Amino acid sequence: MIDDTITVFWHDRMLDHEPPAGTYKYPSSPMIADDERHPDRRERVKNIKAMLDHALPEATEYESPERATRDEIERVHDSEYVDWLESFCADGGGRIEDTTTGANEATFDAARMAAGAAMAAARTALDDDGSVPYALCRPSGHHAQPTCADGFCFLNNVAIAAEEALAQGADSVAIVDWDVHHGNGTQEAFYDRDDVLFVSAHADHGSWHPEYHPQEGSLEEVGTGAGEGYTVNVPLPPGTGDRGYDVLFERVVNPIVREYDPDLVLVSAGQDAGAADPNARNLATRDGFLRLGEHVRHLADETADGRLALVQEGGYQQSHLSFATLGVFEGLLDRRVELEQYGTDDPFAWLEEPTELVDSWLDKAVEHHQEYWDLE
Repeated sequence: MIDDTITVFWHDRMLDHEPPAGTYKYPSSPMIADDERHPDRRERVKNIKAMLDHALPEATEYESPERATRDEIERVHDSEYVDWLESFCADGGGRIEDTTTGANEATFDAARMAAGAAMAAARTALDDDGSVPYALCRPSGHHAQPTCADGFCFLNNVAIAAEEALAQGADSVAIVDWDVHHGNGTQEAFYDRDDVLFVSAHADHGSWHPEYHPQEGSLEEVGTGAGEGYTVNVPLPPGTGDRGYDVLFERVVNPIVREYDPDLVLVSAGQDAGAADPNARNLATRDGFLRLGEHVRHLADETADGRLALVQEGGYQQSHLSFATLGVFEGLLDRRVELEQYGTDDPFAWLEEPTELVDSWLDKAVEHHQEYWDLE
């Protein structure tokens, strides 16, 4: 059972990763007089850490992870890709062809540290010491595929953590990905396997690059061979908010994970579904993320004897990210934090969600996945 403490796996080396300069996530343009920094900026995770230190200081302890080794990384990633990434960063990095993803000389080492943090969180969950293990990862990982970087991600932290859990003796792992973008890299890593269940709820953005991101995250992508049915994609319409995410878990995520009955629940925790996030169009608030924390806490208690770990993914409005992530931990720890000036409010909660549209999309998801799972 989960108690009232958080073990944060963190190392300052993860701050040294820096994407190339440009016009936000794109190359510089003569139409833009002053470039805007890339959305994967270090302030994102610095603000999460500040939130933990300010709002939950008595509940939070930090541990420094070890870097993932080549052998551990290559449980997920092809050796040729790892060689290329290491060499690319050693040569100074840069933008990867015509994508929005780029690196500097520190990125490979920072990514190894992030993967090590995710592995440490998974091991801590399996040890069942009662705390909530949280890998505060940067760079993120869930878009990184076995053979390529993608979507600001280089090594797939949550997939490497799942492989570590299996190597440590777990028979099965459920990965719940609530990042507003489809976890295509995680899907790719386990698409033909049944020892890892992958459930991703995300905006219906489809493929964003024919070579580096061919996956669409559609209902039809359900796995292949032994893995058929164990990839569960749930596209969500623009404007999905607190109620929509709550219904998503009640109707799809909770019953599927309960039926799967894993030994460990891992969460790809990207808090980029808020109204202010520049890379999304959804409306989740601090209260909505609190409910997500409650859902995965109950799922872990019911199916995995409380074995649960969180791995940080996206979230690009660096101020709202703190409020949203606080909500997650409020749900996980079953407590509310009164913030000076804000109380328990979310200052970014200003729009209403289109409930009928959300319900119709979830109806389609339930109907589609009923072929493999007992859904109503």
